[in-house]
Amino acid sequence: MPQSLTDRINAIEECYEFMLAYAAQGLPADAGTPSGGQLREFLRRAAEALTGIAEACSSAIPQAFLAVLARDAMAALAAIELVRAQPALSSQLIDNLNASIHVRALLTDLFLIDEVLKGRSAAAK
Repeated sequence: MPQSLTDRINAIEECYEFMLAYAAQGLPADAGTPSGGQLREFLRRAAEALTGIAEACSSAIPQAFLAVLARDAMAALAAIELVRAQPALSSQLIDNLNASIHVRALLTDLFLIDEVLKGRSAAAK
């Protein structure tokens, strides 16, 4: 289902924030915990948001940076899919995903794009 760039960024940021809280719980696994089911849903939504994210903002961002975004999104998506495939999601596993340079690079890309778009919007007013 097509999402706006803002919706995609929000889904990814919400997932990251939930992962931070989940990692702090010290859980050995997600089975049987309400937050475990929520975590898997946040990860699913983030993965969906990452698929095609560079194309979703192609009209607003220069091609050179879109290539960076596409690469970082692909790497972060691979890490998320690796974690999603695990039968048990421990807090330590999620903490490692949070710390992944791939996820952090993607978040930094999104923060940068968001600020660029806000600046353009403010300048147009």
